[in-house]
Amino acid sequence: MTVVYAVRSIVAYFLTVLYVLVAAPPGLFIGAVLRWKRGMYALGHVGVGMALRLCGIRYRVTGRENIPTGTAVVFCANHESNVDPPVLFEALHRRLHVLYKSELKKVPLLGTILKVGGFVAVDRADRDRSMRSLEEGAASLRAGNPFLIFPEGTRSRTGQLLPFKKGGFIMAIKAQVPILPVAITGGRNAMRKGSAIVRPVHVSVRIGRPIATAGLTLDNRDELVAQVRAEVQNLLDEGPAWT
Repeated sequence: MTVVYAVRSIVAYFLTVLYVLVAAPPGLFIGAVLRWKRGMYALGHVGVGMALRLCGIRYRVTGRENIPTGTAVVFCANHESNVDPPVLFEALHRRLHVLYKSELKKVPLLGTILKVGGFVAVDRADRDRSMRSLEEGAASLRAGNPFLIFPEGTRSRTGQLLPFKKGGFIMAIKAQVPILPVAITGGRNAMRKGSAIVRPVHVSVRIGRPIATAGLTLDNRDELVAQVRAEVQNLLDEGPAWT
């Protein structure tokens, strides 16, 4: 089966790169020049959905009813595999924005796409720049744009939940928007350490109930972090959504 997975992965990589090369120029024109972000996002979802299907990655979501209507939210998810971001991009919201590490801005083309798409880069090595980024994210939230954060800051190698960083929570408090805990599991087996082969997997996404930040100040951020982390852990303890 390894050979089959390898061939499938090569085909998926080739077609995905080809799609990016074809779709990126019009997508950037639509987003940067025409300011039509919905069209840009539509092209992005076509590409991400195609890549997931080609790799045989299927997902199931529970808890969609917990997503509030009429307000932006911050989705707060654990992170255990490379397939988590594309799955959550597809599963959570059609115009999902992401708080991401500033190092990704250096990746050719990707950095431009992230900037035009309204994603917010955080430079953890520079506190002043980081705070300016969080202010930018808070303004985007107030404008109605939902965000995804991975507060662990990196993938968990063991599956155990890592300590949460506070940046995304500061952003949510500044914008006074709810935080939705999210547990994603099952993606770890898609790519083994040191291998580029993608194996078919079933990914589970559980969305918890919103945690309000209305009335909170930055003095409450530690308690908020602890509360959200506990809720993410509870969702992980419930097990996968697949039966």
